[in-house]
Amino acid sequence: MLSNNPPAENQEQVLEFVDSCQLPTTWANFHMHAFFEPATGKEHIALTLGEVADGQPVLARIHSECLTGDALFSQRCDCGPQLEMALQKIAQEGRGVLLYLRQEGRGIGLLNKVRAYHLQDDGADTVEANQLLGFAADLRNYGLCDPMLKHLGIQSLRLMTNNPRKLAAMAGLNVTVAEHVPLIIERNQYNNRYLNTKANKLGHLIQPDL
Repeated sequence: MLSNNPPAENQEQVLEFVDSCQLPTTWANFHMHAFFEPATGKEHIALTLGEVADGQPVLARIHSECLTGDALFSQRCDCGPQLEMALQKIAQEGRGVLLYLRQEGRGIGLLNKVRAYHLQDDGADTVEANQLLGFAADLRNYGLCDPMLKHLGIQSLRLMTNNPRKLAAMAGLNVTVAEHVPLIIERNQYNNRYLNTKANKLGHLIQPDL
């Protein structure tokens, strides 16, 4: 069921299912599923709503942890609003899944993210800041999605994303993406450059603000 291959975004990763519980939220009463990643010691979760194992395409969001945006309401990125919008859309549909991957700062971790933000305060963009710290622009591993989706019995996604790398990663995992659903949020004075950088340097499917 699970693989011992080394980490790569298009390879299935080893995850251990831990337990499930109910998670009532503002939008719906989700079912929360916990997974443990032995290779890193990280904990990941999936939120499901409705019947997701019926073989039909499932409205889905693959969301990387962003403490500053998700929990502290930072306006420097679009992460928090995207998380909220995805949960709202799943609740409105009455069926869906959100995979929450503990890959803070596009994989560099929270402390390095603070260092990267400092570099951005001094003029670097989000890609340059990661590179100045000695990291690639994006270190996230989407191979983690495969064992989570298999455990949940999900075969096909209607994927809410603006990131073509997520679409390519699902193709590499042989996960069917039946539909690409854009997830566009409003810009503000703090995230405008960040969103432009994601469009221009990371190829995100959003219109740069020229």
